[in-house]
Amino acid sequence: MKKFMSYLMYGSLLLVALNFTSCQEEFEELPGEDNQEAILASSSTGQLIQRTSSKDGSYDNIVDGASCFAINFPYVVNVHGLEVEIDAIEDLKLIKQLFDEVEIDDDIVDIVFPITITLSDYTEIKINNREELRERAKECLEGGDDDDIECIDFVYPIVVYSFDINLQQTGNVTVQNDMQLRRYFAERGDDDLLSFDFPITLELYDDTKISVSNNAELAHAIETAKNACDEDDDNDYHDNDFTQERLEEYLVACPWLVREVFRANLDNTDQYFDYVMNFTEDGKVVMKDRIGNSLTGTWITRIAEHRVLLKLEFEALADFSLEWFVYDLDNGKIKLYAGEGERIIMKKACDIVDNTPDTLREILKECSWVIKKVKLNNEEVDRLLGYEFNFHAEGVVTLSNESNISEGQWAITTNAQGRLVMAITMGDEPGVSFEWLLSDLRDKRLKFSIEDDNYELILERVCDNNANDGDVAEIRNILMGGQWMVAKYTEGEKDETQNYAAFTFAFQAELAVNVTTGETGPTYPGLWRIIRDSEGELKCYLNFGLATAMQVLMDDWKIVSVTSSRIELKNISGDNTTEILVFEKK
Repeated sequence: MKKFMSYLMYGSLLLVALNFTSCQEEFEELPGEDNQEAILASSSTGQLIQRTSSKDGSYDNIVDGASCFAINFPYVVNVHGLEVEIDAIEDLKLIKQLFDEVEIDDDIVDIVFPITITLSDYTEIKINNREELRERAKECLEGGDDDDIECIDFVYPIVVYSFDINLQQTGNVTVQNDMQLRRYFAERGDDDLLSFDFPITLELYDDTKISVSNNAELAHAIETAKNACDEDDDNDYHDNDFTQERLEEYLVACPWLVREVFRANLDNTDQYFDYVMNFTEDGKVVMKDRIGNSLTGTWITRIAEHRVLLKLEFEALADFSLEWFVYDLDNGKIKLYAGEGERIIMKKACDIVDNTPDTLREILKECSWVIKKVKLNNEEVDRLLGYEFNFHAEGVVTLSNESNISEGQWAITTNAQGRLVMAITMGDEPGVSFEWLLSDLRDKRLKFSIEDDNYELILERVCDNNANDGDVAEIRNILMGGQWMVAKYTEGEKDETQNYAAFTFAFQAELAVNVTTGETGPTYPGLWRIIRDSEGELKCYLNFGLATAMQVLMDDWKIVSVTSSRIELKNISGDNTTEILVFEKK
């Protein structure tokens, strides 16, 4: 992409200089006996120097999507509804962090205009809107094909000398950075002769420093290094310049959970979400679905165009069988892409182990498990919502809502097809007494089902009552800090707030909530619970048993917003109706 003309020594000029040695004493002697080689500002060496000192605009591609210019600090962007002020390069990491917090890569940065951009020659231009920015971006050459050279840099300060045609020094200037050097060369005439106070130092992309003693060595150093690294001149701002060796070590270190799959612009995430991939050093990769079925394929890496590629091959898994560019290797994730609409995101999961009866037994005993759903003969059993299982040694299991505890027996076996089965026997609670077939094993959630989900049990893992989750503790304390009323309850377009206007909620310790309806009205005791679920969402469980008047409010509500006097909850019902429940402190 970048052509280099051979270095010119300007022999004829040197011969002329020899004829003027008698006048040499009138001028300051040049430093060093070999440094009298001068170059034209417009020569191939001069062009290499200007390209090396050009402004690199690729560091903020996450914002502007263009490598030939950069946005001047400070400026403001909006990411996922949050306003972020960008005052320095380090602040760009905040945008990356916000992207990483969202599993689906639908990442958009909205720039607050107007802004000022700096071009590769350090010219500054005001941009008033996104359309003007896009027109400028169209002028950029991406993929490393632009003129700037980023794999080698000058170490400043540097002294630059100017000469007349007789190679007599006419001036000098000390430059402190790339901008000063680039502008100095750009301001010279095509026939101006220049050189440096050698030796000078340059730094390579791998932090290696080299010293050059004359212009020929300088040209050779830049020419040799200019294509030696990935300049990140693309919109692939996730690339962390990792090595092939680091990728291979990362892959085999732990299992990987599949979090997102797009092929041919089709979102296939639901089909593969939480599938587990295990890479082994002998080039095999085992893919396991959520119930433990496995398929073995192969993997291999290579380098192409200064990028690391990962090739996956499965006989019966076309969505994964492709050679992928690896464009992120950070924060416990690996992101792969193979062009527009082709990407996979995997999340590191060192705590995932093979699905065996012993494994499931240990998982169940590690923490408590809260009931998210129980369905019997296609009817949901709401009275068990938020109840807590504890699986103990010797086959003992307890089910409680803090005030009442039932005890029974549990066992993990396999059926004739080799599928894992959890058998529960609890005499005083027939709603859970079944041989539950494991149908979905995720990081923090278990799903058991029978007869095409007509019978279903979904459990959420809760360790130490979420004691280490500051958000959970804070919301609990807020709710227990006084009495609350229903300020709003809507079901779709229907506003039913008035139905609950007389209700007063008192959230108490030990998961107890008590609802009163005036001095003489009925009271409704119930269960409440705040947890962070397997999807990372904060949830508020409300359960009032068989109380008909409270059935509508019984659910695992998503917590939308919280203040010291107001809490907003949201739920999407089975028919996709949105319910909103707002509590305000009395």
